[in-house]
Amino acid sequence: TIIEIAAATKRPDRFAGLHFFNPPVVMQLVEVVKAITTSDATVETLRAFVTRLGHTPVVCKDTPGFIVNRLMIPIMLEAIRALEQGVATADDIDKAVKLGLRHPMGPFELIDYTGLDINLHVANTFFDEFRDPAWAPPPLLKRMVLAGHLGVKTGKGFYEYDENGKRKP
Repeated sequence: TIIEIAAATKRPDRFAGLHFFNPPVVMQLVEVVKAITTSDATVETLRAFVTRLGHTPVVCKDTPGFIVNRLMIPIMLEAIRALEQGVATADDIDKAVKLGLRHPMGPFELIDYTGLDINLHVANTFFDEFRDPAWAPPPLLKRMVLAGHLGVKTGKGFYEYDENGKRKP
């Protein structure tokens, strides 16, 4: 957490987190993460810095997932559960989210891109913090990670990819 790192410094009031999204040359949003010790002056300095970089800052408190991941991870976990339950295929769930919710990527595309192992770690972190079953990683996600199907980086996740990371038909 941000507070754990801030507490290890001599000036925790001058410490905060910056969460850039991948790829940062395309994704404009940056979450400025404020620990309970972070001063308002530090937050304003970081807001200005992020703006000078040509990005858009949003400020949030130090909590698992900050803003975006706190909202996206439940969608991704529920998409996996829907796939497990046979509600629809991964491809149809991705199409539904892209066309129905106007997301640029479907949840399975995003999970494969960021890595199934990363998403499993994030889900476990949320579950450890909140102890809410909604945050529990679905069994399919655990099994896929154990099998080494980590997404684009291994060539197989919910979809298959060639050596250049391009999705196979």
